[in-house]
Amino acid sequence: MDRGWDNWRVSSNERRYVIRLGCPDRAGVVARISGFLAEAGGWIVEAAYHTDPDTNWFFTRQEVRAESLPFGVDELRRRFGEVARELSAKSDWTVTDTGRRRRVAILVSKEGHCLYDLLGRVHSGELDVDITAVVGNHADLAGITRAHGIPFHHVPFPAADPEGKAASFAQLRQLVDAGSPDAIVLARFMQVVPAELCAEWAGRALNIHHSFLPSFVGARPYHQAHQRGVKLIGATCHYVTAELDQGPIVEQDVIRVDHGDSVADMVRKGRDIEKVVLARGLRAHLESRILLHGNKTVVF
Repeated sequence: MDRGWDNWRVSSNERRYVIRLGCPDRAGVVARISGFLAEAGGWIVEAAYHTDPDTNWFFTRQEVRAESLPFGVDELRRRFGEVARELSAKSDWTVTDTGRRRRVAILVSKEGHCLYDLLGRVHSGELDVDITAVVGNHADLAGITRAHGIPFHHVPFPAADPEGKAASFAQLRQLVDAGSPDAIVLARFMQVVPAELCAEWAGRALNIHHSFLPSFVGARPYHQAHQRGVKLIGATCHYVTAELDQGPIVEQDVIRVDHGDSVADMVRKGRDIEKVVLARGLRAHLESRILLHGNKTVVF
């Protein structure tokens, strides 16, 4: 799937300001935004628009060359805030700076394929981000993490001890928040995040689910798929919410299987899809390409 953003723009040498906005649709919205930027001397290098006819909601994402404006991102944010209020956008808008290096925290358990993939992308420069920490409820992936010069924190989660699990999540939260990450990636982290933490990390926490949601939610989706005799299996990257596996979907993909594939075959094939889907979803998030609207997303 090619949306035109497979080249990692955060690592581009050209600094850009990215404007995202969602507001009630009406005549003149595009003209107001483009006119505002033109008056300031802003050079638009990428623009995308979408209207949801069911809700009459307008979405846009604009990239502007930073050097084309006579002021910095803070002043752009202040001035554009006035435009957003005119358009009744309320809090549904952001202005970000590609010159600010993004920070990512990763949560893991025992399965390492998604972590290996992300570490490889960072090491090669494809993902030009700082991984502030990897936190695992098992220590299995400590070695590969530290080999990349990244701190690994082991936080055990007692299986049948609610108070102990709450304490573990409190420790995990402290470790993650210490790095002020732009994204928290659940890279096959096999723990259910409590509702209060979902709320605090809303719009920043991304999960990879080894199923083409909404089918086969919860545990052991490949076993469920095998029992149903499906011909396609997939993976879903979505934002984490208090409802398990029900968060807004960011990215999905599938791979074909057949009657001769065992559960182990499905797991092996599924891992390849999981890695790609998670990387795409994370990239879209870090490039400010996602606009949330209820439980749906617009991904430019």
